[in-house]
Amino acid sequence: MTTQSTAAFTSVYGPVDSWRYGRSLGIDPIGLQSTCSFNCVYCQLGEIQVRTSQRQVFVPTEKIVQDLQAFAPWDVDVVTLSGNGEPTLALNLAEIIAQVKEMTHKPVLVLTNGTLLGDSDVQAALALADKVSVKLDAVNPDQLQRVNRPVMEVDWLKIWTGIQEFRQRYPGHIGIQTMLLTPPNQPSQDTYIQLVRSLHPDEIQLNTPTRPKPLTHQLDGRGNHTPTESRPYPVQQLKQVSGDVLQAFAAKIQDATNIPVRCAPR
Repeated sequence: MTTQSTAAFTSVYGPVDSWRYGRSLGIDPIGLQSTCSFNCVYCQLGEIQVRTSQRQVFVPTEKIVQDLQAFAPWDVDVVTLSGNGEPTLALNLAEIIAQVKEMTHKPVLVLTNGTLLGDSDVQAALALADKVSVKLDAVNPDQLQRVNRPVMEVDWLKIWTGIQEFRQRYPGHIGIQTMLLTPPNQPSQDTYIQLVRSLHPDEIQLNTPTRPKPLTHQLDGRGNHTPTESRPYPVQQLKQVSGDVLQAFAAKIQDATNIPVRCAPR
């Protein structure tokens, strides 16, 4: 079931250069309206238009395949499912991943906020991906509400339980991506280290919002912008953590867990 017109919508964008994954071609399974189970205060799409945790088909798989053909021969390091919201909300996620891999013969990465990782159907779909990068910004329920602003039916414990369950079952490469808006205090650092030690992902990525946030929804936010690049719409400059703070926290995590940690370039 498709609930919106996608005739003028391009589901494939880029390639973009990612400090995390190299040259990446983006796949957007969400469509024209931004749709997510989070409304993060730093979201590069601006304010999320549709806030939900209910899965459905937004963009038909046939549309994605058609759009993808125009980008052949796919001279990229990875094909990334992300786009205009939370990709695991797409009910045809497994079908999309399978088609993309068959067409491009490139590694497929999915960026997710983790809210649906406890769903067995989502787990089965993500098992087809080569890499999954899971957001973990909050170490407690209060932080989740302040930073990620989830829909009502999503709570911190449900997210964390789903991430743990997915980690146990997923055979591919799993990364944790964490956005820092302010320097974490000592209790937050200790809790974060405890959480990632128990999860033991393949890597951790620490980031801070170097790009400003659009004040209204912008599909343009799917792409890659430099921090100082001018935009034809109003934006808000966000709080950032210094490179020294990021590096110090990264070193502390790596020393305590032996998990590789990378920081966003500043």
